[in-house]
Amino acid sequence: MSELITFDDFMKVDIRVGKVLEATEFPEARKHAYKLKIDFGDKIGIRKSSAQITVLYNPEELVGRRVMAVVNFPPRQIGPFMSEVLVLGFSDEEGNISLAAPDHDVPVGGRLH
Repeated sequence: MSELITFDDFMKVDIRVGKVLEATEFPEARKHAYKLKIDFGDKIGIRKSSAQITVLYNPEELVGRRVMAVVNFPPRQIGPFMSEVLVLGFSDEEGNISLAAPDHDVPVGGRLH
């Protein structure tokens, strides 16, 4: 377990639900990844992310899917691509990432409480 944090620390992390608009191969990445365009609604807009989720997902099934992401990290350069949000997921026993997502249809841009 990580060190304990306060509730105020947790509230600084802005986790939102977004809808994947586009998913494409990212061959320039060191590890297999996709480039994602994700809609987070009117307040946040469309953001880009690189996600190492190629083992459990293909690009076609990602489009239209809701995902959770941290939207208030600074952008991060990944090769020739600027990743603007961190898509969240969990590793299985082989290290493959399974996306974290709401299990009901919630509005894009909604914040994790």
